[in-house]
Amino acid sequence: MRTVVPKIDDIEKKWYVIDGTDMILGRLATQIATILRGKHKPEFSPHLDVGDHVVVINADKIRVTGRKLTQKVYTRYSGYPGGLRKFTLREMLERKPERVLYYAVKRMLPKNRLGRKIIKKLKIYSGPDHPHQAQKPEPLSVSMRKV
Repeated sequence: MRTVVPKIDDIEKKWYVIDGTDMILGRLATQIATILRGKHKPEFSPHLDVGDHVVVINADKIRVTGRKLTQKVYTRYSGYPGGLRKFTLREMLERKPERVLYYAVKRMLPKNRLGRKIIKKLKIYSGPDHPHQAQKPEPLSVSMRKV
């Protein structure tokens, strides 16, 4: 029996539309990372991009549990003295809610060229509208628990 390695031309890419309303941030991010990476497909290969495209709508309506709104801190450093900026999760959700989900998914992907290529297939929008109607999106078939 031989191991079958998928060819780039044979890989079929699908589009998934996920509604983030009342979804838990971490659980949603793991499902998105799995779809982007292609681990839900039988032809998964860790060194190839076999994943699908994901469009997330209503990213401003995601939820978190516990005291993460005040305790989780995002940091950014400009490289200059005194250039450290800190934002709580609550501030990030008010300013740029798409960024919260983007960071959660990006940090679950590989930290190499493949991860940078995969994250480009993720499109996040804070409202219910998105400009990706031409791709014939497929509804998410993976069961996701709403808590």
